[in-house]
Amino acid sequence: MNTERTVDSPEPAAPLSGVRVVDLGQYIAGPGAAMALAELGASVIKVEPLAGDQARHIGRYGESMIRAYNRGKRSIALDLKSDAGREAALRLIARSDVVIQNLRPGVVDKLGIGPRAVRERFPRVIYLSISGFGSRGPSRERPGYDIAAQAESGLMSVTGEPDRPPQKVGVPIIDAAAAHLGAQAVLAALYGREKSGVGETLETSLLEVAMHLQATTWCDYLGGAPEPTRIGDGQPNNAPAAEVISTHDGHIVLSAYADEHWARLCRVMGREEFVTDPRFCTNARRVEHRVALRAVLRECFSDMTSDECVTLLGRHQIVAGAVRTYGQVLASPDIEGSGILVEAKAADGTRYRALGLPYRLGNAPHATPPAAPACGADTDAVLAEAGYNDTEIAELRHAGVVA
Repeated sequence: MNTERTVDSPEPAAPLSGVRVVDLGQYIAGPGAAMALAELGASVIKVEPLAGDQARHIGRYGESMIRAYNRGKRSIALDLKSDAGREAALRLIARSDVVIQNLRPGVVDKLGIGPRAVRERFPRVIYLSISGFGSRGPSRERPGYDIAAQAESGLMSVTGEPDRPPQKVGVPIIDAAAAHLGAQAVLAALYGREKSGVGETLETSLLEVAMHLQATTWCDYLGGAPEPTRIGDGQPNNAPAAEVISTHDGHIVLSAYADEHWARLCRVMGREEFVTDPRFCTNARRVEHRVALRAVLRECFSDMTSDECVTLLGRHQIVAGAVRTYGQVLASPDIEGSGILVEAKAADGTRYRALGLPYRLGNAPHATPPAAPACGADTDAVLAEAGYNDTEIAELRHAGVVA
């Protein structure tokens, strides 16, 4: 039987349609994991303090966090320190499949909505916690942000110039990666629950995610390689690899360290004599003579524009990329063709552009969930769905339990 969809076939339901998620997170990692699930079709309720996610109070960049990691959710503002607020949260959790939190260590347990308490009452719930340093080591009670994980995972020790202080990556990459890896763990647990009938307690930490992102370097070190150090651009054991080369109007990055690729690059540069040059004839020799190698590369490409370099090298199957600003990236036809830029529409009709999921499901377009909600925008509707009547909601509001 032919099961292929025709042009007129209806769009399939989103993969997580019917899955309900309670998002207790703040900033990036927890909310990002929940939003990834929302973009796959889950119904996500963002439970915020009465004053809102802390990201709402740290200026323009914090507002960008809210817009970037909270699309497609509904927001309820609850005082979880009150008995009535905790009861409301538990009623929401009772109707949900997944709970996600990345609050300070110990907070959810003190509130009575930690993974042990929740899963004892609701064994089908999948509970994901994202912490700074995990729950098993001596740093388990330390607060942890992206930058601390970059520092303590070794990432900053290998980032930057050799004669300058360690550098952080330019964006909160650990938080963002933790969001996606957390969502991946939830998806695995949802699949497992289909077979077992019970949920799971999931945990990851920014420290573990930061190390995982360095898997190759760590495996090299664990296998006996010397302590890795900062070398700026390039890679310590290969050349040319990730070399930053000046061009007429900017910079490109270039990698051609396999001998076959090096020979091809030499032909493209019109310098075939370098294929057998004793300084450059093997990868090990090129690493040893990296300074001379870089001088040759600068000489060959300095009169060309970055786009000319990328076009030429790409035509000969040599890996290269132009170093672009955000404005230049936005104008890239590759980005336009990818569809990763989506438009989010708020309840008041305003719109903003954001980034969708970085993968596709068949031929389906990128999901375009609604804009991030205002704090507590859906409080009454969410409480009504949890079984509260109008009088009870009004009493909660009068008591300052909800906003």
